[in-house]
Amino acid sequence: MTGRRRIRVCVRGVVQGVGFRPFVYSQATLLGLSGSVRNDSTGAVVEVEGAAADIDDFLSRLRDHPPPLAVVEAVETSDVPLAGGTGFTIGDTTRTDGGRTLASPDVAMCADCAAELRDPGDRRHRHAFINCTNCGPRFTIIGALPYDRASTTMARFAMCADCAREYADPADRRFHAQPICCPVCGPRLHYRSSNGAQADGEAGLAAARRLLRDGKILAVKGIGGYHLACDAGDADAVAALRARKRRGDKPFAVMVPDLTAARTVVEVDPASAALLTGQARPIVLMPRRAGAPVADSVAPHNPDLGVMLAYTPLHALLFGLDGDEPGPQTLVMTSGNLGGEPICFTDDDALVRLAPLADGWLAHDRPILVPCDDSVMRADMPIRRSRGYAPLPIALPVAVPPTLAVGGDLKNTMAVADGTYAWLSQHIGDMDDLATLSAFDSAERHLSELTGVDPEVLVADAHPRYRSTGWAHRNARDRPVRTVQHHHAHIAAVMAEHGCDGTGKVLGFAFDGTGYGTDGAVWGGEVLLADYKGFRRLARLSYVPLAGGDTSVLRPYRMALAHLWAAGLSWASDLPPVLACPADERRVLAHQLETGLGCVPTSSMGRLFDAVAALTGVRQVVAYEAQAAIELEGLSRGDDPGVGVYRFRVDDGSPAVIDPAPVIAAVVADRRSGVSAGVIGARFHRAVAALIVELAIENSGYPVVLSGGVFQNALLLGLTRGMLADNGIGVLTHRYVPPNDGGIALGQLIVGNAG
Repeated sequence: MTGRRRIRVCVRGVVQGVGFRPFVYSQATLLGLSGSVRNDSTGAVVEVEGAAADIDDFLSRLRDHPPPLAVVEAVETSDVPLAGGTGFTIGDTTRTDGGRTLASPDVAMCADCAAELRDPGDRRHRHAFINCTNCGPRFTIIGALPYDRASTTMARFAMCADCAREYADPADRRFHAQPICCPVCGPRLHYRSSNGAQADGEAGLAAARRLLRDGKILAVKGIGGYHLACDAGDADAVAALRARKRRGDKPFAVMVPDLTAARTVVEVDPASAALLTGQARPIVLMPRRAGAPVADSVAPHNPDLGVMLAYTPLHALLFGLDGDEPGPQTLVMTSGNLGGEPICFTDDDALVRLAPLADGWLAHDRPILVPCDDSVMRADMPIRRSRGYAPLPIALPVAVPPTLAVGGDLKNTMAVADGTYAWLSQHIGDMDDLATLSAFDSAERHLSELTGVDPEVLVADAHPRYRSTGWAHRNARDRPVRTVQHHHAHIAAVMAEHGCDGTGKVLGFAFDGTGYGTDGAVWGGEVLLADYKGFRRLARLSYVPLAGGDTSVLRPYRMALAHLWAAGLSWASDLPPVLACPADERRVLAHQLETGLGCVPTSSMGRLFDAVAALTGVRQVVAYEAQAAIELEGLSRGDDPGVGVYRFRVDDGSPAVIDPAPVIAAVVADRRSGVSAGVIGARFHRAVAALIVELAIENSGYPVVLSGGVFQNALLLGLTRGMLADNGIGVLTHRYVPPNDGGIALGQLIVGNAG
């Protein structure tokens, strides 16, 4: 036994449900080491015995070359007495007190499984639930950790002898793959149409494909919930889906079978291609190709399309394999719900809630435990972090006590944290109805169970009427509820992503549509000198009256009239927003602006974008959030840098006041001179970027941070980054959480514990 060692290795990170134990087994066996590996509630626990050099080699492989889905955060070793013996085993899962492990997100079908799906000689040929240790459902089927089959919704499916043999074979790709199944023992497909016709298995799949080919709408059960699908090239089918879903003009996402098909629909750059084909398979926003085989009504007045590749075996079968009856190769694939409601994820709920929307249902009998919408990304920024990413942890630069941050009311995402880990939930949605509040309750319970975090502190937005804030107070029991100013949370989220420890301040630009200010006004055009403990408002967009609250948000012409009034410009009848506003409404609005009746002051940059879009004639009424700004951006892309730029006036003060009146006047003058909306928009975008650079130069010495929903604007973000770089100024932007309100829970966690 001379020269032998035995060590215990505790591995923390995403190490359950990712093929980690089979990997450990194979490496130990290759090196001739004896011992065992098991999961527990803290991660994975390994004991290995053998020659000291072989153990060193084993530890190196563990740290530096783990399985593709694993995330090894820490490897802790300790020497234990020699035990002798030969062979290496996978032990039973146990629970221990203290510590926690990390769950894996759902993972798209891997290339090996895709090949088996298409291979007539493979026993899983055309199996709609094919998976292995490197792919398949995880987060949406896990009830609790440690991750074993008994803790998932696959527990009801007893493995057949062949699957059990693969599951127990260390040399097999499905060794200890918890969702393992095959056509003999796995879930079953079932189709039913709105007229009551039913079919199972291949017959049901063929019926679903015919339904799509015939221009109808299919409800199809995915990994995290139901989608509504139709032929994206069929304008009548898209119009029917839009009307039934009450979607207005909000863009639909589309799904295609592969990257080659994606290139026929959108312009795919290398960064977007990497996202499209990666393990998460999000919806990726890219410029639409001229002549794309997609109806204009899929994303009206929008230069971009959101595209995702088929990410489950069922999706691949829906498009069809070799020899199948042809079906549409570009599908609208949108969440199965009415606008504003949570996604349907149970079969009974889908049959009831989607009955007015769908002409048929393609479902299966593997339950979804956790609803999870598709993630949405740009090549350089997350827009919605959900399927494929939740619940991967984000490392915090400072340790916090067990904490729950409830996020905001729009695009809600909550988060829990303990120590230097934060876990953000999947996208929950807008907190404007009972169904979403119920979804919030369920997500909070599941996230706490999955992470083992028992919050001692709750953190919420400072807005006293946010539903999320109300939830925190109702559920606080004897725990403190701390509130955080909305835009401070935005800036802190970027700081946390970039590992800022809070000892230095940053110059934060928080530009969005709305947020409750410390003076009771609606903020949204803020320049903050901030750390985690607090902030000072260095500058703000000048206040204009927001008359009627959401009424002015939904009718950009009202914001244009408010900005004209604030700038001392007349409501001349040649201006598009004046023409769009009915005479009676104009009289009432003028009275409100003069008297302040029903008005609240706002410094919102998002509302200024609305106003400019209305003044240029782009959009007077919106059907979804930021529609006017999105359409203005689309028209403004591609203009020559020599197009010119407007200029804001910045008046000294504490805070300094950014006056948009000169910009508004210039927009009006250009409009009257016949300048196109695209050129006006380009000049306006450059004005906002130039404003950021000017203020960054005046307040040099601090890292520049950009956050808030306005920075989802790809044109503005690109211009700002480029102009800052031209002036030698570095900038921090979002990498892991969205700049919109889907990211503020991360900032709340840090600020709420900064003391």
